[in-house]
Amino acid sequence: MFRLKKHSQSHNRQDIDSTQEDGKINELRAALGPLSSRNLKYCTDACLRRYLIARNWNVEKSRKMLEETLKWRAAFKPEEIRWHEVAFEGETGKVSRANFYDRHGRSVLIMRPGMQNTTPSEASVRHLVYLLENAIMNLGEGQEQMCWLIDFSGFTMKTNISVKIAGDIINVLQNHYPERLAFAFLYNPPKFFQAFWKAIKYFLDPKTFQKVKFVNPKDKGSVELMKSHFDMENLPSVFGGKATLEYDHQQFSQMMAQDELKAAQFWGLDENHHIVNGPSSGPEVAPEPITSTN
Repeated sequence: MFRLKKHSQSHNRQDIDSTQEDGKINELRAALGPLSSRNLKYCTDACLRRYLIARNWNVEKSRKMLEETLKWRAAFKPEEIRWHEVAFEGETGKVSRANFYDRHGRSVLIMRPGMQNTTPSEASVRHLVYLLENAIMNLGEGQEQMCWLIDFSGFTMKTNISVKIAGDIINVLQNHYPERLAFAFLYNPPKFFQAFWKAIKYFLDPKTFQKVKFVNPKDKGSVELMKSHFDMENLPSVFGGKATLEYDHQQFSQMMAQDELKAAQFWGLDENHHIVNGPSSGPEVAPEPITSTN
């Protein structure tokens, strides 16, 4: 039903060895110039490498992309978003972090557009950004990417989000969280979703486009794809697994409260979540992954 046509790519991904990688990372660090203490936390080698990969190892393009992210974060302040500010968006569990990982230790965000409980707006984007940050903080050891599982149960034309909000979300993901998405699995979308997909797919850059996987539960290849990425015992039945998908908002809120303590410690925030280590010229993305266990 849904086919992913190949985007024409005028720039193939550049293959470089580890020595060249180190050189590019050093070049990018030098191009950035002096950084604030908070930006130094962000600009780890792993972070710089993600931006370089996103821009095909072009140092100048990577620098511009990175600086745009810092400007965006200085205005949006994602590290200062608290769960109680966006919890109303998540009351139905329309977006949540799963309590399991994929086979590679990637965090999993479960999205259920059929559970939409608010009119899509900037608040919806803030809610998603909060959960992106949380998913990054809870990545498995040595892992830098996450997976999205999108369940279309109960999805109707009335619950369809606007193309504008979808474009805003794609912009945030591609421009400010480069190389953080491994795959997005769209499980059994209804036929009418095709029109929406045609409208939003043009917002996707070629690399992100290739990470979108449509899953048909009646197709053997799709079933094997899910098995290759997930333990069927952990995967909810709505995605072809054996587990039950349950969302307890109170329990999830408690988990977010615990995670906020870790995030606050990393960012140097006091109990009121105010910065206590001086002004910052540009906040960064969430900390590099903490060792996590299932």
